[in-house]
Amino acid sequence: MIQNERRARSSGPDVLIVDDEDDIRELLELTLLRLGLASDGAATLAEARGLLAEKRYRLCLTDMRLPDGDGLELVRHIAENIGDLPVAVITAFGSMDNAVTALKAGAFDYLSKPVSIDQLRALVKSVFSGPAKEDAGRKDTSSLIGESQAMVQVRSLIEKLSRSQAPVFISGESGSGKERATRMIHELGPRAAAPFVAVNCGAIPENLMESEFFGARKGAFTGADSDREGFFQAAHGGTLFLDEVGDLPLPMQVKLLRAIQEKKFRRLGDTVETTVDVRILSATHQNLKAMVEAARFRQDLFYRLNVIELRMPALRERSEDIPALAETLLARLAESSGLPVARLGADAVKALVSYSFPGNVRELENILERALALSSGSEIRADDLLLDPADMGEASPATPTTQGGAHLQDFLDEVERHAIEEALEKSGGNRTAAARALGVTFRSLRYRLERLGMKEWGRARWRGGGGGSSGSSRFGAITIPGLPGKPSKTTPCASRRAVFGAGRSCGSPTRPSAWRPSWCWRPWGPPCW
Repeated sequence: MIQNERRARSSGPDVLIVDDEDDIRELLELTLLRLGLASDGAATLAEARGLLAEKRYRLCLTDMRLPDGDGLELVRHIAENIGDLPVAVITAFGSMDNAVTALKAGAFDYLSKPVSIDQLRALVKSVFSGPAKEDAGRKDTSSLIGESQAMVQVRSLIEKLSRSQAPVFISGESGSGKERATRMIHELGPRAAAPFVAVNCGAIPENLMESEFFGARKGAFTGADSDREGFFQAAHGGTLFLDEVGDLPLPMQVKLLRAIQEKKFRRLGDTVETTVDVRILSATHQNLKAMVEAARFRQDLFYRLNVIELRMPALRERSEDIPALAETLLARLAESSGLPVARLGADAVKALVSYSFPGNVRELENILERALALSSGSEIRADDLLLDPADMGEASPATPTTQGGAHLQDFLDEVERHAIEEALEKSGGNRTAAARALGVTFRSLRYRLERLGMKEWGRARWRGGGGGSSGSSRFGAITIPGLPGKPSKTTPCASRRAVFGAGRSCGSPTRPSAWRPSWCWRPWGPPCW
């Protein structure tokens, strides 16, 4: 009966359903049929691959567990062979790790069992409603102008990300165009006609965050004289952009995590949950990985937001794009101010290219706006720019380079090894202090020491080398074990009195570490010498 009704309403199958349970396939077929969509069913991975080779579908729904494989294999197969087919995975309740893994592998979106009709309807709507063609050429993409390799890669990745519903984390310096990138992802995707809600997480008082994000019912708190919708409701069907997400306090991070995972939330003063359909994009200029290691940002929330990362390059990293970007910005500024379009002189272009732009594209726009107002003619000279001399000549900052064609990982390991060595030397071998100076946790530093073969360096103690009668010879010498390719260092010891003062000693295993010298790297056991 289902097959006959489906053929009557559609000329061909729109959706491929892959699930080994007959009742679930039939339920999904009926639901899709009510939405006017025909579907085919497959019980195994092999059967699904056969149907995909024969027919062309517009959407694929697949369970994660199949008799002859798993849904991830099908996701990868479609990504490699049918790049434009969106795939949504169906995961067991609470199996968000599987959903995140599928999104990283190229899945369009995910559904949790038991499948909600509202969520399925929202998913179908996202897939089958694309952006309006007439609006395709009316997007402001000035900050994404440039033919540098970095910008070509950014634009290519944005096009791919726009076809997915996976959460995207945009990293980069302040003013590098993170919000512009998120708007482009939204406008190029199937949610283009729906709302785009941008939220600066650092600008919301902590006591108002829950009501701002989730809304509140009338009477929920003093001053709530009417029902109020939050950011999630305002962005329903569209995109919610969380700017400066690193500024969220920990209690709010917990509530945000559940809303993202379950796609549900509860308004203040409400007893029922509201289902919401939003795509989450987030950004910050802070190092979230370091914040996670410092326990200032939840690790589980970080992995939910950072399913796919898009890094926006700093303007100084693409200095070849500055002339074209400056011309575009000048034209826009002239149009908004009603002034004639000015052009940059050769000396002004040279000055801009050699400037470091700590504020990136935003600073470039401010500089040009100021120069446009100060210039006396139709040409902007270098003097009109009023650039800070302290930031000149840093457009291409000195960066360590690989030698002899070394592999990238080897090069990065060497840089990391050097930084750790320097921190340990400055802290006198105190790994806790070294970790603090490096901005990582003690556990993270210990892991890096082991990975880089620096375990002995990190745990070494300064050993005495002999037993003279007086002065430095009495207490021998201090030996620091060397790193790979670096010699050991041997330094004569001062007398016990000189090191500790009268009557002090390194102490026994039961003595506190405060009784040991600052250079003693062994917090336990016998004295260091």
